[in-house]
Order: sequence, then C-alpha cells, then structure tokens
Amino acid sequence: MRALLIAGVVARLRAAPALRDVAVFDAPPVRAALPHALVEEPVLADWGTKDWRGREGRLAVTLADGGERPVRLRGLLAAVEDWLPEMPSDLGAGWRLVQLRFLRSRMARSGQGSGERWTGTAEFMVRMGETER
Repeated sequence: MRALLIAGVVARLRAAPALRDVAVFDAPPVRAALPHALVEEPVLADWGTKDWRGREGRLAVTLADGGERPVRLRGLLAAVEDWLPEMPSDLGAGWRLVQLRFLRSRMARSGQGSGERWTGTAEFMVRMGETER
C-alpha cells in the first residue's frame, strides 16, 4: 500500500499545471535540475479494525529551488498544498484514500553565496483503507 500511495502522489503532482516545469521524484535524486520535488516515504501506522485493513500517517513533499529569494518556491509550495488534497481516492489494488489533509508547511534556506538553495516542505495527514481482500 505504501508504494501505491507514493505512486498516486507522484502522478498527481506531475499532473499539476502549476508544477509542469518541476521534476517529481519518489526517491532522493542523485542529480536534478532546480526546481524539483521529492515525495518522501510516508510514516504509516495501523488504522484498521478486526475485519478491515487501514493505515493512517504523515506524508511529506519537499521542493528544492535555488536563488537569492524563494519567490518561485513559495508559489510551488502553495500549489502542492492546494492540488494534492484533491487527489483521486482510488489508489489501485483495492486501496482507497479516505482522507488526505494539509497539515503544515515550512521553508528554509541552505547554502551560501552562489550555491544558495531553498527547500520547502508540505506535510499532509493521510488515511487509507483496503476495500477488497
């Protein structure tokens, strides 16, 4: 189910009009042009019952960009915050999203001089359940 969730989020972000110039990865890239996005491994816990399997947890999307000021990154982060919660609920293989809700975001600067870099992370609460067994 973890792979289904990540694949669904990657596909959703790649389809976002505001992110059309952003490469989206499901694992940290060795080399990537800026800006790019990384769908981080979700932290999941049991959310099921005796006769139904479910997972609840946190999912983060981290964006990276360069430059003196994070003007472009602010817009990209806002697009992720708005676009991702509208993701279709069917994840495939009998798993469905029950809830995907934006929790918080943050931005930070790293690097000095010509290597200035900004990262922005949007964090979401996710609940998913198995509809078929």
